[in-house]
Amino acid sequence: CVHTVDSLKLAAELQKRAAALRPGQAPLAVMAQVNTSGEASKGGCAPAECVALCEGIRASCPALRLTGLMCIGKYSAAEGGSAADFETLRRCRSEAAAALGEEEGALHLSMGMSHDFEEAIAAGATHVRVGSTIFGARPPKPPP
Repeated sequence: CVHTVDSLKLAAELQKRAAALRPGQAPLAVMAQVNTSGEASKGGCAPAECVALCEGIRASCPALRLTGLMCIGKYSAAEGGSAADFETLRRCRSEAAAALGEEEGALHLSMGMSHDFEEAIAAGATHVRVGSTIFGARPPKPPP
């Protein structure tokens, strides 16, 4: 599942490649990435654009199957914590599900990482990303 589809442009590119490389196979599962925190350092569409992105994927990308929404919440309590971000993603899911004529539970929520996965699960996450807990912290990126 590709968790980082943040634009119709990216969805169209994935559509083109999935159709070419996976003919006759089940559609490629994707999640719409929503920038719930509004941080410039994070990817994702704005919450106000989420419904349109989900509708666009569903309407124009038959080689893709929209399975849910994903966000990366704020990292620390000093930044405001992730609770508001998780609530924003839940609201986006409600709006997208209604627009698509689906039950909310038909769209998964991928939210929470190693530092906040317990809070994410309590907020309704169906997927969490805990790689650094399992594999350790990533080494710092080298300067450009």
